Amino acid sequence: MNPAPRRIALISTGGTIEKTYDALRGVLTNEVSVLDLLLGTLLLEGVALTRVPLMNKDSLDMSEADHALIAETVELFSAAHDGVVVVHGTDRLARTGDAIVEHLGTPRVPVVLTGAMRPYVMRNTDASQNLTEALLAVQLLGPGVYVAMHNKVLQFPGVEKDPQRGTFVRRA
Repeated sequence: MNPAPRRIALISTGGTIEKTYDALRGVLTNEVSVLDLLLGTLLLEGVALTRVPLMNKDSLDMSEADHALIAETVELFSAAHDGVVVVHGTDRLARTGDAIVEHLGTPRVPVVLTGAMRPYVMRNTDASQNLTEALLAVQLLGPGVYVAMHNKVLQFPGVEKDPQRGTFVRRA
């Protein structure tokens, strides 16, 4: 008898991980999500994934209202799921993590934010690794809000992006 699958909500908000190349304009944009393509490359046995395409923005374009909307959406989906993963741009990911903690305190289930420093469509992307790590972390961690990227997990509050190192660290 197989155990019941872990119910994971995956909320996508855009960011570098989901950017695609617009050859006509010669720029990377958040116009078409590639997240389903990335998910299609992963073996997710034992996971029942609920996709929640909330927005598709570069996080530098996010407002405080966007951070609040993400926190409210996390609250809604955490009520009926075993965990929540939020795919997010890295520039304002720490602000969203803090907003979720401010809104929920310690959520009932683990909430894991992740993103990528390089888009999924690039050869040297960190997107697959980071999404895989987040999907594993959300199944293993206790209740709380975390970022999972680059072979580490950090708990909010107290997380910030280190632009020189290109990863997340504990706030000094």
